[in-house]
Amino acid sequence: MRHPLLVLALFIALTVGGGGLIGLAVETGGWYAGLVKPSFNPPPWVFGPVWGILYLLIGIAGWRVWRHRDGAALRLWWLQLGLNFAWPLLFFGAQLIVPALVVLLALLGAILWFLRRTWTTDRPAALLFLPYAAWTAYAALLNGAIWWLN
Repeated sequence: MRHPLLVLALFIALTVGGGGLIGLAVETGGWYAGLVKPSFNPPPWVFGPVWGILYLLIGIAGWRVWRHRDGAALRLWWLQLGLNFAWPLLFFGAQLIVPALVVLLALLGAILWFLRRTWTTDRPAALLFLPYAAWTAYAALLNGAIWWLN
């Protein structure tokens, strides 16, 4: 069996590193800057720190369900991560606002499903996902407003 702290480092490297690489791979400036945005759109500098913290929490939650050998929760964790990584590629990379919104809503569903699954089996993992659920709901509202305004 692998050493738990090594696996924790791998989960964190996957989430923080993967999110960071995708952030570097997509252009978030020109096209996005030209869109009409709602009044509740945060300043650009907010996104990096928020996602950095969220990816850390996501990685720790994934490690926790791995340690508890909760296969169903781990499959949900992988599902949300795939959807999470797909969203910026669709929204910023392909500039497909509506398909990105659909992916974001599916992501929110996967996060809520993960919360439901882990609430009684691994409460700390669920609690680690609460800020992620809140931010993703906000992001869906923002994505929807951008679609509406543009």
